[in-house]
Amino acid sequence: MTDRSPVILQVLPALSTGGLERGAIEIAAAITQAGGKAIVASKPGPLLIQLRHAGALHVLLNLKSKSPVAVLRRARDLQKLIRQQGVDLVHARSRIPAWAAWLACRREGIPLVTTWHGVHGAGWWGKKLYNSVLARGTRVIAISNFIAGRLSGQYGVQSDRLRTIPRGADPSLFDPQKVSGERIQRLAEAWSVPHGARVILMPARLTAWKGQRVLIEALKFLKQVSVAPWICVLVGPETDHKFALSLGRRIQELGLEDRVRFAGTCQDMPAACALAAVVVAPSLRPEPFGRTLVEAQMMGKPVIGTAQGAMMETVLPGQTGLVIPPDNPQALAEALVGILSADDETLAYLAENAREHVLRNYTIRQMQSATLGVYDELLGTHLRASFDGQTDDN
Repeated sequence: MTDRSPVILQVLPALSTGGLERGAIEIAAAITQAGGKAIVASKPGPLLIQLRHAGALHVLLNLKSKSPVAVLRRARDLQKLIRQQGVDLVHARSRIPAWAAWLACRREGIPLVTTWHGVHGAGWWGKKLYNSVLARGTRVIAISNFIAGRLSGQYGVQSDRLRTIPRGADPSLFDPQKVSGERIQRLAEAWSVPHGARVILMPARLTAWKGQRVLIEALKFLKQVSVAPWICVLVGPETDHKFALSLGRRIQELGLEDRVRFAGTCQDMPAACALAAVVVAPSLRPEPFGRTLVEAQMMGKPVIGTAQGAMMETVLPGQTGLVIPPDNPQALAEALVGILSADDETLAYLAENAREHVLRNYTIRQMQSATLGVYDELLGTHLRASFDGQTDDN
């Protein structure tokens, strides 16, 4: 490296609204704040305006096609972009963009950083080969210890290349002191929350493996127990229409229509967490990280997750929330009863522990700083020191 500012290129399929895309924008902002130049190559999407606000350059590139011919063409496009912009390092977060980036970086002789965001199962050798590109980076970032274990055990990524950097939540947004009563009341009215009812909140897209059906079956048991009045709000976009219809039918069969709300996408998740009495994530499969429970804990809310994957890291059983066996409605119902029946002292204990836990381990700024440190390892730069030297108000 020379004394010039480093140029970091991130590649991803599109700027849609998922955690992968938000992470790319958060890192682009950190690169810019630290004095580097941030570029993102992808298709556009709803988060494009946020990327530009972060000070990054966006380059339109279709990195979604799985065709080998398309991957080879995109690799050539990336080579051209690397040369034109003087790119020093490429960071890939998704498999198809990573294949194109891997080829381009090999040809241009610059380092590749990959982040493994998902579980990415591999039932046969071809799928494992397809996944393996995310284990081929000069540095490989795992978003949890759970993912790091998979990378080490199944893909042979050694400790000299593997870095574990958890995703984070933003404490300036998820701050109980900053969420006004007006914002909370607005959501309560939009969701028709009866006065005095406690809200069981499940934020997740409507798809079977997230566990909404398990929650609905748990509510069948909860309805039979004498606890404070409650309603359940399912927040998240509908990504599986057939599943959503079957869930609606099951709610009717159980007579829960007056207790369950389908809220769709929520634009004010801090207020949603503030309104909730408990936030649940009864996932059927292991979560690679699980940002929703981290955000809820940052708001001082007790959470219920499943005893698998990264939730065993982000939730401290009995201290910040509860974990239950997956696909167990009875256990979920018992956990809900425990929290909904807890006294004020117990809830205050959980709230204090939950917020302290995530502020210590899972903030965006920690994630940004650690990622810049990985870039520094490879480039000999001082991005992390520059970034850490700023205050949160800079």
